[in-house]
Amino acid sequence: MNVFRLTGDLSHLAAIIILLLKIWKSRSCAGISGKSQILFALVFTTRYLDLLSSYISLYNTSMKVIYIGAAYATVYLIYMKFKATYDGNHDSFRIEFLVVPVAGLSVLINHDFSLLEILWTFSIYLESVAILPQLFMISKTGEAETITTHYLFCLGLYRALYLFNWIWRFYFEGFFDMIAIVAGVVQTILYCDFFYLYVTKVLKGKKLSLPA
Repeated sequence: MNVFRLTGDLSHLAAIIILLLKIWKSRSCAGISGKSQILFALVFTTRYLDLLSSYISLYNTSMKVIYIGAAYATVYLIYMKFKATYDGNHDSFRIEFLVVPVAGLSVLINHDFSLLEILWTFSIYLESVAILPQLFMISKTGEAETITTHYLFCLGLYRALYLFNWIWRFYFEGFFDMIAIVAGVVQTILYCDFFYLYVTKVLKGKKLSLPA
C-alpha cells in the first residue's frame, strides 16, 4: 500500500459518500445518471468476485464490500426510492454501446483466458467509460449542481491518483499492468474537460456547465 493508492481509495470513498448524501438529504436524484450508476454496479460486481474465493486483508475486503453495497444502494435510490425525481429523458445514453464493445474487448485482450480474469478485465475496461452517461447527461441539461460536481471531481481524482499508484509500483515494486494503466489513462482523459471547468468555475463559486 502506497500513499497514492490510499489517497485514491479515500477519494473514491468520498465520491461515493457525497453522492449518497446528496440523494438522501435532498430526497432527489435529479441530475444523477442512473445509467452510470448501473455501470458502476456492474464494474464492482464483476471485479470483486474474488471475495468468494480469496482473502487479502480486512482493508481490502471492507473496501470491496463498501463499493459493491454503495453501488447497489445508489441504483436502488435512483430507480426505486426516489424514482419520481429521476430524469430519464436526459439520461438517454445507450449503455449497450459501451457494454457490448467492452465485453468483446475483454475476451480478446486479457492477461489470462479464464472466466474470473475476463470478468476482471471487463470491469477495468468498463470503469474507464462508465462516467460517460453522466457527462452526457450534464451536457444535455447544460449544467450540474455543485454537489454533483464535487462527486465527479472526487471520482476523477481517484482515477488520476491511481495512475501515480501504477507509476510508483513500477519503480519500487517492478509491477506493471498495461491493461489497468491504459484504461486508467483513458478514464482520466475523459475527465480533463471537467477538471478544467471545475477549477475555473465551481471553485470560483460559479455553476458548472458542459458544452452541448
